[in-house]
Amino acid sequence: MDNSQLKNELNSLPDTPGVYKFFDKENTLIYIGKAKNLKKRVTSYFTKNHYENRKTAVMVSKVEHLEFTLVDSEIDALLLENSLIKKYQPKFNINLKDDKTYPFICIKKEPFPRVFPTRNPIKDGSDYFGPYASVSMMRTIIELIRQLYPTRTCNLLLSEQHIKALKYKTCLEYQIGNCKAPCVGYQTTEEYDVYIKQIKNILRGNIKEVINHIKGLMQQAAGELKFEQAADFKKKLDVLENYQSKSTIVTGILHDVDVFSIVSEDKFAFINYLKLSNGMIIQSFTFDMKKRMEETDAELLELAIGEVRERFKSLSKEIIIPFELELEDTHITFTVPKSGDKKKLLELSIKNALYFKKDRIAQYEKLNPEIKTERILNKMQSDLRLKTLPKHIECFDNSNIQGTNAVSACVVFKDAKPSKKDYRHFNVKTVVGPDDFATMREVVYRRYKRVVDEGEELPDLIVIDGGKGQLNAAIESMQSLGIYGKVPVIGIAKRLEELYYPDDELPLYLDKKSETLRVIQHIRDEAHRFGITHHRKRRSKNMLVTELEEIKGIGQATATLLLNTFKSVKKIKEADIQELIAIVGESKATEIKKHFE
Repeated sequence: MDNSQLKNELNSLPDTPGVYKFFDKENTLIYIGKAKNLKKRVTSYFTKNHYENRKTAVMVSKVEHLEFTLVDSEIDALLLENSLIKKYQPKFNINLKDDKTYPFICIKKEPFPRVFPTRNPIKDGSDYFGPYASVSMMRTIIELIRQLYPTRTCNLLLSEQHIKALKYKTCLEYQIGNCKAPCVGYQTTEEYDVYIKQIKNILRGNIKEVINHIKGLMQQAAGELKFEQAADFKKKLDVLENYQSKSTIVTGILHDVDVFSIVSEDKFAFINYLKLSNGMIIQSFTFDMKKRMEETDAELLELAIGEVRERFKSLSKEIIIPFELELEDTHITFTVPKSGDKKKLLELSIKNALYFKKDRIAQYEKLNPEIKTERILNKMQSDLRLKTLPKHIECFDNSNIQGTNAVSACVVFKDAKPSKKDYRHFNVKTVVGPDDFATMREVVYRRYKRVVDEGEELPDLIVIDGGKGQLNAAIESMQSLGIYGKVPVIGIAKRLEELYYPDDELPLYLDKKSETLRVIQHIRDEAHRFGITHHRKRRSKNMLVTELEEIKGIGQATATLLLNTFKSVKKIKEADIQELIAIVGESKATEIKKHFE
């Protein structure tokens, strides 16, 4: 696969449910598919050999680029795929008949409402719930509803006059307990309406009460040794616990609707458009707009609505938007939803716009790395309340074990990336014992005393690994050198990743996902790694020196000389007596050979 555009599109796919569309070099839609995991499913087309399926191989060879739409679940992906295939009839998809629809559950608008399945929702004031991608799930729900809240199944006109006139008689459904016979006045309107209210709660997803009820029936049946009946309740319970009452992709909104959302950043805005017809999403389109004169989101969205509706020839009388606009049209209703199906549709649109924004910015910054660096530095300057861009950052970290072999590390980041050639480590000279504050005071002084003396540039930001105590110790050294106030300095504590500022008792807490905090954590972790590595080397060398010092007549200076010459205790042990005499003299060489023998 040598198509760079397609490679980039494959790399940007998320690990979420969705629908994908393949286009050929003429930009013709040739295939629509659904996926529980977009990245795994779509990538598999281009990493597998399709010897056993020639049609798939041909289709894959024609793909030039792809598009995708995010949804909330695998069921939503199935429903959206179905509606898009019926609308576009792509070349490599199985043709779906226009009359293939998914069933709804209808609560009819009538006296003593019936509850029944239908594939043809109509605008008659009735309530429709669904759709259900699984017919067996829908039937199980209806069966459960009728067991819990028996409602009538007949199509009689149960007007108050007819009931009072005793026009009807009870039927078999009443005799077997499936209906309470409102037709003859055995059930009041008020009691029946309570049933309908509870049924609507179940269909809207408020099924916790129903699940508890079924569990009780299952346990009761098991207690009475009715194991087959208990097993039936267990099957129904499993279906209920996996039941999805609502789909975002297909709603009870039966008129045509357009949905627009917008997310933006400094230079670009990203707009998503969803088109609904007969309650189903039949179009999803996301694009970006470059800001030229600091336009507001409202101005850009107004412009986008006009352009997109013209492009897709939309005549929808209702437009769902995320905030109020100054647009007025006597033939169009603009809706800013607060809850319900319309709110869910807007959230889905925003979700797609956000992902499109993330993908586009990542691609743009990949092609222009300096743009990403500039954005991160600007973000850090804003978050950390700095006067200048933190292009040059230095961070200090101390390392010691039980007060021995104390060392400190200074690492340097330039343009938010490690500059390893500028790293420095310090063997602490003036501090005895585990005094972290005194260690920090010494190494900060030594570092910037040299910088000042040699006329080098000071960093744009100094980061101290530690809380208030370590920060104050560093400030003392900076004050004695006359550089305090010229360079901003902050401390980062490990416990809650809070940032401390001089003369400010309250720490700053950054968003855990912010890029600024990630850079600060990176430089802190790098300082810790660099310091620990040097500390281990020094500790290891000191242990070897200590081992040699156990030999009679060998002191620290001689032990260090031997190690510097032979590089290891093993090589000293294996050395010829003449080699040792040449380094330390005959008497010490004799003692070394005697020790190891």
